[in-house]
Amino acid sequence: MSNKTDRIKITIIGAGSVCFCPTTVADILLSEKLAQVEIDLVLMDISADALAVSASFARNAVERLNRNVKVSETTDLRASVDGADYVITAIEKKRYHYWSQDFHVPRRYGFRQVYGENGGPGGMFHFLRNVGPMLEVAHAMEAGCPEAWLLNYTNPEAKLIEAITKLSKVNVVGLCHGEQMGIDQLAKFLEIPREQISVEATGLNHFGWFTRIRHRETGEDLYPLLRDKERKADWLAGWDEFALTRIMFRTYGLWSYPGTNHIGEYIAWSDAYLASALIQYFHDPVHDKPWTGGETPEFVYSFGRNPTARKLFPPDANPTAGDPAYTARFDPEKQLTRSREFGVNIIEAMLFNEPVRIGAVNVANKGYAPGLLPDMAVEVPAMVDGQGLHPCTTEALPTAIRAMINQQGAIHDLLIQAYHEKSRMKLLQALLLDPTVSSYNNAVALIDEMWRIQSDILPELTW
Repeated sequence: MSNKTDRIKITIIGAGSVCFCPTTVADILLSEKLAQVEIDLVLMDISADALAVSASFARNAVERLNRNVKVSETTDLRASVDGADYVITAIEKKRYHYWSQDFHVPRRYGFRQVYGENGGPGGMFHFLRNVGPMLEVAHAMEAGCPEAWLLNYTNPEAKLIEAITKLSKVNVVGLCHGEQMGIDQLAKFLEIPREQISVEATGLNHFGWFTRIRHRETGEDLYPLLRDKERKADWLAGWDEFALTRIMFRTYGLWSYPGTNHIGEYIAWSDAYLASALIQYFHDPVHDKPWTGGETPEFVYSFGRNPTARKLFPPDANPTAGDPAYTARFDPEKQLTRSREFGVNIIEAMLFNEPVRIGAVNVANKGYAPGLLPDMAVEVPAMVDGQGLHPCTTEALPTAIRAMINQQGAIHDLLIQAYHEKSRMKLLQALLLDPTVSSYNNAVALIDEMWRIQSDILPELTW
């Protein structure tokens, strides 16, 4: 073990999440390395009801696994991070309600975004809703645990990491399993077990690129085989997941990840390659008023997850806190499995000074991604050990790909300026740079409408 204490404090912020909290708690409790130390596990959320369910799950899991972990819960942010060694964040308020607006409203103004989580106009408003709370976490850490690491899963990942690195002094890294999804795709096309595939990833979160694909045992360059296999593969197979990726591969020569709906957020012409774009958050405007008291429409991620064989009268798929179906999602017997997220791997490597390679982290670009804007948040591999996190320098991407990513980097910087200066004009500049935006008048109208319908959560920005 390194010279760190044998007792650590890990704080999970956003612990009321029905999917994030059980996964993160399971990763911590199933770590044989972390079982060697005493852990103060603090669960923090603004929803006391949801937090109570998460805390009950965590205590039951601790008892079931017989771990030396003390679980506590609080709605007090400052108290939760005071003295913490690691702070893990995955926060979102009324996620699907606001996402449905992010997805629908820009399209109503004629903007060709296929999604609205990380890129496009929707991704900009998503950023503006989450940047204030994330910076509140960062500033609480500056006061209560200035040496701690902030491990962030909150989206839009790249935009938030860039804001945190520019507007605070905390140690922060953004984490996403998109690179792992990309390796899964390669395994399908190459017909090789994913464990035998070695990659180098670089670029932008949800717009990443594999500059190298090799056989882990032989060192063989697998790109020639991938080109051959892709040409032979059924064109319509897995359309929503692969179609845009395959066109990008044929055009730019590199495989991008994690999939059409995310990659497409950064491209104006991607709507032709995501069939489910037309039904994401579908509602009938005559009978449904989802943003004025009605229920939020169901989110359709892709046709792959929403087959045409769905039942006409399915059970409730989105139970809320207090419902038996909601509580069932916190059953330790079903939830205690190790995920492929990187957060706990990083904690293990730092705490025990055992170097480990992480395939993709989001950090400020200090030359790690040649040709991409300095200080913009980039996604690159990293080594982690007892001295901290050490991003790796990657191969330069081709000119066309660098240009697309740097355009997003300029948008990120303008959005951070817009938030910091409380300026809708800087937001307008960012919107007019986005490749899916086609009209000045509609960009102005979109800004004004989004402040009308999201005034309760957006920061104060003025013209």
